[in-house]
Amino acid sequence: MRAILLMRHGGPEMLLYGEAPDPVAGPHEVVVDIHAASVNGADSKVRRGNGRYKLSDFPHILGRDFSGVVSMVGAGVADLKIGDAVFGVTDQGVEGAYAEKIAIKAALVARKPASLSHAEAAALGLVSLTALTAIEDVAQLKHGQTILIQGGAGGVAGFAVQLAAHLGATVITTASAANHAYVHELGAYLVIDYNKEDFTAIGQICDVVFDTVGGGVREGCYKVLKPGGKQVWIAPASEGFVPPRDDVQTLKPDVKRDRAHLERMLALLAAHAVRAPTIHRYKLADAAEAHRVSEGRHLQGKLVLEVR
Repeated sequence: MRAILLMRHGGPEMLLYGEAPDPVAGPHEVVVDIHAASVNGADSKVRRGNGRYKLSDFPHILGRDFSGVVSMVGAGVADLKIGDAVFGVTDQGVEGAYAEKIAIKAALVARKPASLSHAEAAALGLVSLTALTAIEDVAQLKHGQTILIQGGAGGVAGFAVQLAAHLGATVITTASAANHAYVHELGAYLVIDYNKEDFTAIGQICDVVFDTVGGGVREGCYKVLKPGGKQVWIAPASEGFVPPRDDVQTLKPDVKRDRAHLERMLALLAAHAVRAPTIHRYKLADAAEAHRVSEGRHLQGKLVLEVR
């Protein structure tokens, strides 16, 4: 099969379009012929070998979420068959979606409805799991609460804005001026221009802050939380950062990969509570260019690699 091979840690030039062995379905697994794969922020971190993303074996195939068609069924799989359109997210610590085929546990994929394109399904996979886990499972956001979502135009944050608005929360988010209209359409009540405005000026009015940006932004997040509030994060703070308050909770979601959360996303989609993000499409062979765009961090929506 054709795949994008990370030859060693480094810049986007380390991603080469080449050949890799075809996967085989083991017990309780399926092989999916991939039609589209998503590019996530963590992919560049793995490519560079930052911190816990250091790899020892090369070549390595990146990619965590995808959509495609089942082409092989392993022993013990009774709920999927060859020809089923599915989408899913690889297990924690496992990658391989920047390729024409992938072997994955059947329990980690869900049937793709005909109303959702392969590109849309791939774009929604990991971002929906992450946002659902952060907002519903960890923050347990309630109707009438106020939430600040950092970086609202991004994939995870954009889904979180829609979900929080659907749950009846007042949604505040940060975004560049070019993305203000977009995040308002997603359901944000107040949008703060992070290039010109100090988001901490809103004061301690938030029940929850969801930080998808990290770095130096994290300290300011604590300045807008009410006593007893929840700081939920997926992007790490600056090295050596220590939470400045002990009257709020600091929580990191443990994003489990499972069919139940994927189907929860589909139910929200069917109810028109959320929509697929804006999608920027690249051919699989152009993954290096997609990484350059991703690292610019001014993207609206999601980058998707079209495989077939």
